[in-house]
Amino acid sequence: MGANPSWVDHAIWWQIYPLGFVGAEKQASQTTTLHHRLPSEEWLQYAVRLGCNGLALGPIFASQTHGYDTVDFFRIDPRLGEDSDFDRLVEACRASGVRILLDGVFNHVGRAHPRFVDAMEQGQGSDAAGWFHLSGEGQHLRADNFEGHDQLVTLNHQNPAVLDHVVEVMCHWLGRGADGWRLDAAYAVPPEFWRAVLPRVRSRFPDAWFVGEVIHGDYIQYRHASGIDSVTQYELWKAIWSSLNDGNFFELDWTLRRHNEFLSDFLPLTFVGNHDVTRVASVLTDRRNLVHAYALLFFLGGTPSVYYGDEQGFRGVKEERFGGDDAIRPQFPSSPDQLPGEGWDTYHLHQRLIALRRRHPWLAHAATEVVHLANQQLALTSSSPDGAERLVLMLNLADSEAQLDLDLGSLQVLEQSDGSRAEQARLTAYGWAVVSVTS
Repeated sequence: MGANPSWVDHAIWWQIYPLGFVGAEKQASQTTTLHHRLPSEEWLQYAVRLGCNGLALGPIFASQTHGYDTVDFFRIDPRLGEDSDFDRLVEACRASGVRILLDGVFNHVGRAHPRFVDAMEQGQGSDAAGWFHLSGEGQHLRADNFEGHDQLVTLNHQNPAVLDHVVEVMCHWLGRGADGWRLDAAYAVPPEFWRAVLPRVRSRFPDAWFVGEVIHGDYIQYRHASGIDSVTQYELWKAIWSSLNDGNFFELDWTLRRHNEFLSDFLPLTFVGNHDVTRVASVLTDRRNLVHAYALLFFLGGTPSVYYGDEQGFRGVKEERFGGDDAIRPQFPSSPDQLPGEGWDTYHLHQRLIALRRRHPWLAHAATEVVHLANQQLALTSSSPDGAERLVLMLNLADSEAQLDLDLGSLQVLEQSDGSRAEQARLTAYGWAVVSVTS
């Protein structure tokens, strides 16, 4: 089982979906023009000014369409650049103290992957066929796919050659400067596969971090069975927006008890948005509750991730159709100063909350205790390991001011919704506050 590298305790990710970010062509081909447009230094500094010290990249390897149908794990997608562009990005990140997390799509490949092309040509019994789950013969030869997506061919994770290949890919890019891997659709891969892969990779790169995309089920059980370091905290994501929409903090309270259990075992990857879900600004029925979602993200334990555009309050709805992800994977302008002006207040709010997190890094591992619970009001407290610091997050979803009698001692306001540092926290309508218990 992996030992969480210490640098992850301080990581705050800015996640981007590169093909969408740069406005890449929807389809790639043998004649695709090479573009040198992996994220620029200007955008890297935008993330650093936000307060992030990690760049979580969606798929960057050669693929046919959206990046999750990989055709060559050792080649940068020409719609994004080439090896020299990746080297430039690594150098810029190192100079700014930014870590890089790559997206490893190791459950499946695209139908144009050379190994799959060979398998379909050579048929059952060939070495290439052993990489996949095939049935039938000749013109009736078929391959298992990922969740009904015919273009995504599932790999045979029982094949030692597949295992060796994944180890080689991981080590190649870690050797070129990556710091870890997001394991796409990890829940669909037998945990025994990761259990066999990761020790071999860690023997060469002991400081690497591996986080699996796990949506449902027993997070702790899967982590132990697989040996991965962390999982995506979808339970918390769901509870945050659902509680805010329903004005029902009792749902979040239940989820936070589970979250505390996870924190006692591993450091979850936390988020209120990513490349696969409707934007939080769109899923919330009352936009005034956006601030509460962001405050929870940076107060609660875990490794926070900000999905590009969320820091500007972008909207976007995911639809279950071809191209249904386009709205949540938008193109960004060539430089930050071309972003719409109305989003910068949300950006500055993120800066304030991330700065608060930076001043109290122990929050990453801190469990929370609910000290006030009502449908529309919530107060959570977290304490540093040595007990020297205790913080309280207070949230109010009502359209009138709220006064919470917490009986915790003297409270000092650190941050609150109106930006003031008054001696007493005022929970204005749809307000929030973070206070320090001083006695």
